Amino acid sequence: MAYEIPERLKKLQSYQPVTEVYQVRLDANESFLDLPENIRKDVLEAIRQVEFHRYPDPEARELCQCFGEFFHIPSTLITAGNGSDELISLIIQSFLIPGESMVTVSPDFSMYEFYAQAAGVKVQVLEKQDMQLCAEDLIQKVRECSAGLLIFSNPCNPTALKLEREDVLKVVREIDALVVVDEAYMDFSEGSVLNEVENYTNLIVLKTCSKAFGMAAIRLGFAAANRDITGVLKAVKSPYNVNSLTQAAGCAVLKHQDYLRECTEKIREATAELYTGLKKIEEKKERIRKIYPTSTNFIYIEIEGAKSLFEALKKEGISVRFMNGYLRICAGNHKENKAVLQAVEKIL
Repeated sequence: MAYEIPERLKKLQSYQPVTEVYQVRLDANESFLDLPENIRKDVLEAIRQVEFHRYPDPEARELCQCFGEFFHIPSTLITAGNGSDELISLIIQSFLIPGESMVTVSPDFSMYEFYAQAAGVKVQVLEKQDMQLCAEDLIQKVRECSAGLLIFSNPCNPTALKLEREDVLKVVREIDALVVVDEAYMDFSEGSVLNEVENYTNLIVLKTCSKAFGMAAIRLGFAAANRDITGVLKAVKSPYNVNSLTQAAGCAVLKHQDYLRECTEKIREATAELYTGLKKIEEKKERIRKIYPTSTNFIYIEIEGAKSLFEALKKEGISVRFMNGYLRICAGNHKENKAVLQAVEKIL
């Protein structure tokens, strides 16, 4: 009798990142700022002291301490992960059982639904109205579905819009489900609920080091929650999920708090530059239907013939993200922003 792969797994499609080489990469929402030489030296020195024959600290205590000091929250409320993706998958498979329901929104980060499907969890999707997220709609959807978990990004990837802090907390207060708020892009905006995790029994906030902090290469994310939820996360995660090299590098970089804040501000300025440039093109080109305001490091654009523009930009050596009638363009440095703006105007 032959083994049959479960149907839910047969239907899964792997995430498709850009693998081609482009002169200008603005498709993955990465930071355009690499580490300066002095911090690289600190990272190398930290790695030099790693005992390669020993397993990592299973709770990444020093790393969580550095993260907690940066964001002013107790390290005892923090769980480190091999990127936020590991934590998203861990939360879904730990707090829900196959057949239970989870609410997501659309559009939003596609991996929420992916991990739910892999875990056999039913996904209930709330469609946004004009890309806006509404607290009342979220509350109603969770109640209608008797969902055990609600997850959404705030600010949103890909729309770049956000739900205000008080609206997020209203959702947390008014539903019985676990609420997971993915704040991967909140470093570029205001309104985080990170400092509220100790006050609620049903709130998890996710943070990443891949965006504002420019550490995408080492795959490092964090989950913050009250002590009970944090205890569960640390119990169910794999024992040595964050390797010693990542822990060492993460600590070395997170200790440079002033530098990280400067990076965030530079990225904000670059995003404003890109947004202003695109708005000027919008005034002259009718194919651009809408440029959404941004609370992130990228711009979301509704455009007629988005696919053709996407392909034309690739021929110019520029990679952006195509999303069914929309383009998502990450802010680059001044040279990269100038290149994409000139190319868009020429093509349109």
